[in-house]
Amino acid sequence: MSKIMFFDIDGTLMEDSSSHFVPESTVNALKKAHNAGHLLYVNTGRPVINVDADVRNLGFDGYICGCGSYIECNGKELFYQTNSKEVCAEIAQLVRSCNASPLYERRDAFYFDPECRELNFVKEIRDTFRMQEKNIWQSVQDEDFSFDKFVIAYDEKTDLERFKKGIAPHFVYIDRGQGFGEMAQKSCSKKTGIEFVLNYYHLSKTNAYAIGDSLNDLPMFEGVGTSIAMGNGEKLIPYADYVTADLWHDGVEQAMEHFGFFEKD
Repeated sequence: MSKIMFFDIDGTLMEDSSSHFVPESTVNALKKAHNAGHLLYVNTGRPVINVDADVRNLGFDGYICGCGSYIECNGKELFYQTNSKEVCAEIAQLVRSCNASPLYERRDAFYFDPECRELNFVKEIRDTFRMQEKNIWQSVQDEDFSFDKFVIAYDEKTDLERFKKGIAPHFVYIDRGQGFGEMAQKSCSKKTGIEFVLNYYHLSKTNAYAIGDSLNDLPMFEGVGTSIAMGNGEKLIPYADYVTADLWHDGVEQAMEHFGFFEKD
C-alpha cells in the first residue's frame, strides 16, 4: 500500500522569506516519491488563494489549506467551511477594541482593517502581497467581508488576554511567537484535514507521515502515524518521532529517503 506525506510550506518546503527558495534536493525528492507511487499533500495555514505557482509547480496531489478549512484533491474542491458574517463582524470589532493588527483570510480574498494599527508584521505581509500583485485593498468595511481564519500582530498596547477570551467560542489561538498569533476555526485543523484525506483514500494513519517546522504543525503531528521535524524547527523537535536535517541541508530529501518514499511498496 502506498504511503502519504503531508508537508508544511514555510520553513519546510521553502524558505520563509521573500525569495521562497526551494532546495533542488526537495524538488528531486518529491519527483522520486511520486514516481514510486506515493501520495504527497500540502497541509498549510495559508488560504488556498495564497498557495502560489512556486508551490503548485512542485506537483502535489492535493492541498489542505486554511488550517483544515479547505481541502482540494487532484484539482477538485472536496471540503470548505467558513464563518457566518455575524461572527466575522463580531470578531473584527473585538480585534479593534483590543488594539491588535489583523489580517483576515478567506479562500478567495484577504482583508485588512483601516481602523486598526498596522504593526510591522502585518505591514510586511501587505508589502509582500503588493509585490506579488495580489489585491491588498479589500477592507473590513467592504460589503462582502467575511473570513475563514485570521492572524494578528500584537504588542504591549494589545489587550491579548481579553482578545483570547473573546475568540474562544469560535476560534483556537495558535501562538506563533514574536508578537504573532494565528486563529483557526474550532472545528477545523491540520489534523481534521488529514483525517478527511486519509478517509478519502481509505488509508490508515500508520501509512501517513507529516513534516513541519513550527508549533502550528502540532495538530498535523496528531493526525499521522509518524511525525517529522525539520532541523530548523527547534520548538517542534521535542514533539517529533524523527528529526531530519534543516531546510538548507536537504532535510526533506533525508526524511523521505529514511522512510522509504523512494521505493515502491
